[in-house]
Amino acid sequence: MNQLSISLPNTLYHQLTVLANGEGISLGDYILYALTRQATFAYTSQPLSENNIVQQRTSFNALCQNLGHASSDEISTVLAEREMVEPKAELSPDVIKRLQERISEKSIS
Repeated sequence: MNQLSISLPNTLYHQLTVLANGEGISLGDYILYALTRQATFAYTSQPLSENNIVQQRTSFNALCQNLGHASSDEISTVLAEREMVEPKAELSPDVIKRLQERISEKSIS
């Protein structure tokens, strides 16, 4: 684990101490918790402008309209170029067989 030394204003230090005491944990643990919470929040919750929402909705609707419109030749080409990988160990032989049959059906049609 890395260490970081910072200087805190007295008022912030006292506020954090009171909050840590209220949680029954050390000041260092409380600061670590607060920083982790803030970093997680920054990655998971970002407000979007109304314009951005409209643009995303328009792009999504356009994508949905184009789904399912590939020709048989396009599908065959993509299936022929796909990377072959080993099935995951947790898949049963029956599931693997059914998946292979479905892929074969798509390749033929």
